Amino acid sequence: MTPTAPAFVYFDNAATTPLDPEVLEAMLPFLSQHYGNPSSLHGPGRQVRAAIENARKTVAHLLNASPAEISFTSGGTEADNYAAFGSVRTLGLKHAITSRLEHHAVLHPLQMMAKSGEIELHYLKHDAQGKFDLGHLEELLATQPRTFVSLMQANNEIGNLNDLGAIGEICARYDAVFHTDTVQTMGHYRHDVQQLKVHFLVGAAHKFHGPKGVGFLYTRSGMQVSPLILGGSQERNVRSGTENVYGIVGLAKALEIAVRDVEAHHTHVQGLKDRFIAKLKAEIHDVQFNGLSERASESLYTVLSVSLPPSAISEMLLFNLDISKIAASGGSACTSGAQTGSHVLEALGCDPGRATVRFSMSKMNTAAEVDYAVATLAKLYSPVAV
Repeated sequence: MTPTAPAFVYFDNAATTPLDPEVLEAMLPFLSQHYGNPSSLHGPGRQVRAAIENARKTVAHLLNASPAEISFTSGGTEADNYAAFGSVRTLGLKHAITSRLEHHAVLHPLQMMAKSGEIELHYLKHDAQGKFDLGHLEELLATQPRTFVSLMQANNEIGNLNDLGAIGEICARYDAVFHTDTVQTMGHYRHDVQQLKVHFLVGAAHKFHGPKGVGFLYTRSGMQVSPLILGGSQERNVRSGTENVYGIVGLAKALEIAVRDVEAHHTHVQGLKDRFIAKLKAEIHDVQFNGLSERASESLYTVLSVSLPPSAISEMLLFNLDISKIAASGGSACTSGAQTGSHVLEALGCDPGRATVRFSMSKMNTAAEVDYAVATLAKLYSPVAV
């Protein structure tokens, strides 16, 4: 029996999360009465400037960084671009290492610079589950030690977790510049930049129940690189343009809440994911999981990448889920409207005949929603001859 349909089940939190009510409450004064330009010297401007600097201190404290190492951006994509273009062009780096599993916010800038001849681009080897070959990373750096390395902490499509500590240690041995996209892990794990040997680290507020259109870049002291956006002296000359004040305030509040409650949320969401896996295995024949998604110790607790057997409904699966009031994704949300398939699943050699659904969960999801989603999938697949 299919559980009663809810108003809507939202399992696309890796794309964006609902705004936390506490975050909205913190933002509201800066959407109404506190409207001064933070670059202005008068009282209303100074009041808003103080809010930005308090937010910077909050983020820095949560990362064990210095406030001077935190710059606010329009989101993760801009921060990734800043790190890639800025490192190569300011530091004169001629080689870069990444993987074919990275987000396009990293791949596209590096591929563009490789195409123009600015850098020679190398791709790190990985196995069929997307696990990186760190021996290959060391081999590459041994021949080209002063290199830009960009490897994400967790994959946004399949949820694989990568060992930032081990990668950072290898990069440090060869004087490499290490950038990591932590957009999917920020707010879901604790980060201590004094322990991690990273030069650049990225976050986006809307992935941890903050507002859209705002993110941050951590830049290790001494790694100052040229800005992407020119025209003013905002963000200590790192990023010109009047600051998104209410967004920045919301980001800091969202990260503060996320880190405060991280253990409780981890336990709750991992429980939902475990329930998802067990029920899918029980209800659907030949269900599989992409990458390391099924392994709790090696994947994001918020992401489950499900591979379903070939059927007549494969191409319309997400549409059918939407009709059933379930929001999920077929891969990366950033390419959900594209005609081409996922570059991550292609790199893993996944069977294109199988349908992939990414269910991504948050603290706001429930066990009842998991049960409804699994029952809906089972109903869609049960009458279809495979």
